[in-house]
Amino acid sequence: MKTNKILAWFVVAFGATYFIVPLLATFEFSLRMRRGEYSFDAYATVFSDVSFRESFSYSIAMAIATIAFGTLLVVPTAYWVRLRLPQMRPVVEFITLMPLVIPAIVLVFGYLRLYNSSSMIPFTGTTRGTDLLFLFALMTLSLPYTYRSIDASMRAIDVATLTEAAQSLGASWTTILFKCIFPNVISGVLSGAFITFAIVIGEFTIPSLLNRPAFGPYLQLIGANRAYEPPALAMIAFAMTWLSMGAIQLLSRFTISAPAKP
Repeated sequence: MKTNKILAWFVVAFGATYFIVPLLATFEFSLRMRRGEYSFDAYATVFSDVSFRESFSYSIAMAIATIAFGTLLVVPTAYWVRLRLPQMRPVVEFITLMPLVIPAIVLVFGYLRLYNSSSMIPFTGTTRGTDLLFLFALMTLSLPYTYRSIDASMRAIDVATLTEAAQSLGASWTTILFKCIFPNVISGVLSGAFITFAIVIGEFTIPSLLNRPAFGPYLQLIGANRAYEPPALAMIAFAMTWLSMGAIQLLSRFTISAPAKP
């Protein structure tokens, strides 16, 4: 037992070193913009860049929209499959796994062939249409993680009994979904939201081919032309990811401590 405990601590220390040391090295390098001393000049340059603010705010807005519309799509689907169509569950799981098999570049080329300006549904003919197409692509990329997070939370509750209890009290399907099902799977929704946020912030292939001003292409452009700003951008993105993760954990504690009742 003592040997196993030492081995476990060794594995934890090795894993922490593997992740923390490169992070510290990146942070240390981002402070070297001023020759001979440490400074936050790289961060000041990044925050003063109008393109950074525009690209980062655009990606955050797209992440929020992807989380909202993806949740509205996945929760009713997972609920209906579990309640009425359990035989369709393998089919739905297979469909939701497809974005992990199909590369993003293949996906976006398919979108461009189907929805270009000369097609019957010319999404790429306008800026709003291209933004909508970008949103659909992001929802597709996040589908495997969102569906499995929500489906795992739905397994923990008795969907059939909860639905019957709500119906016996005269609740409509809309009331059941938004007042009974959603609050009880909020932990899965938040887990999927965190993964979706990370995917949207770091996505490069789709926004670059759709010519969208997202954070991923901006990060690649800065990385190809600057030395100290890319590590600063990486640290900012890392901090945003951990802040969102902490907020999700905080919110999930409040929601789990007070489960919804029909």
